[in-house]
Amino acid sequence: MWDWAIWAALIVVVLAGIGALALFVVRARQAWRDARDTAPDVLRRLDEFSHKAETVAEKISATGDATAELEGSVERLRVSLAQLAVLRAALGEATGTVGRVTAYLLHE
Repeated sequence: MWDWAIWAALIVVVLAGIGALALFVVRARQAWRDARDTAPDVLRRLDEFSHKAETVAEKISATGDATAELEGSVERLRVSLAQLAVLRAALGEATGTVGRVTAYLLHE
């Protein structure tokens, strides 16, 4: 009674398997062609990437040297700013003292 349903399901499964196998063969062939055709292009791009990476490494190395020099300059600037702060404070004290002495002398 259900023999026709079983045979129909079996035919569908076989046809689906054949279709899947055919699709697999087509895709595998396409992948093989793409891999074969792109090998020289990949090598050229890897060469370009390697050259760019070397250029970046050289720039980073140069930046590292400049960074050390810049850090030294910043440290000298901090020392100079500290000295300037001390001198300004001393000037403020001297100006205040001179101002008080001048005011005292002018009022007498």
